[in-house]
Amino acid sequence: MGYTIPGWLIELNVELIPHVGTASFRLGMPFGQAMTEAPAWGRVDHAPAGGRPPGKWVVLNEPYDFEFVLLFESERHEELTGIEVWRFRKESADIRFLLDGVDVFRTPSEDLVQLLESRGHEVVESDYGFDEVPALGLRFANNSSFEYPTDDEGDPLYYDYVLLSDPKQA
Repeated sequence: MGYTIPGWLIELNVELIPHVGTASFRLGMPFGQAMTEAPAWGRVDHAPAGGRPPGKWVVLNEPYDFEFVLLFESERHEELTGIEVWRFRKESADIRFLLDGVDVFRTPSEDLVQLLESRGHEVVESDYGFDEVPALGLRFANNSSFEYPTDDEGDPLYYDYVLLSDPKQA
C-alpha cells in the first residue's frame, strides 16, 4: 500500500495475478481472513444483509479512489471466489494495477487486447460485452458511469473493471 507523507501519496503498484488474486486477497481465501485483510486496503463500504456469505463486499480505498469487490458466491460460501477491481476515479491517482508489468487501467483497451493476444492468450468478447481471457480467469470491461478518458469517437479509452477468478475454484 502507499504511504502518506504530509499531503503526498507515494506511488502504489498492485499486481493482478491470474488464478491467484491481487493485493493481499487470494482466491479461495476464507471469509474471515479476507475481512481481516480488508481494512489495510480501505473501508468495507457495502456488505450484504446479515454480514455473512454468500454475497459481495465492497472495499473502498479513499486515498486512491478505487474499489475491490470481494465475491463469495460459490457453493463453498465461506471462500473468496472472485475479486473485482474497479479503476480509480481520478486520473491523477498515483496507482498502477499491473498484469505482467502492464498497467491495465492506463493501457488503451485495444492495445491491451493486442498485447495479451501477442503473448498467446485468447481474448474473446462475451455476450454481455466483456472481454474475457478464459485461460487466465480474467474479465475486462468498460461499463461504469464515471467520466473517464475517451477516444475521438467518445468511446472509453481504457478498461475500468477487471475480474479475477479461477474456474477451478468455482
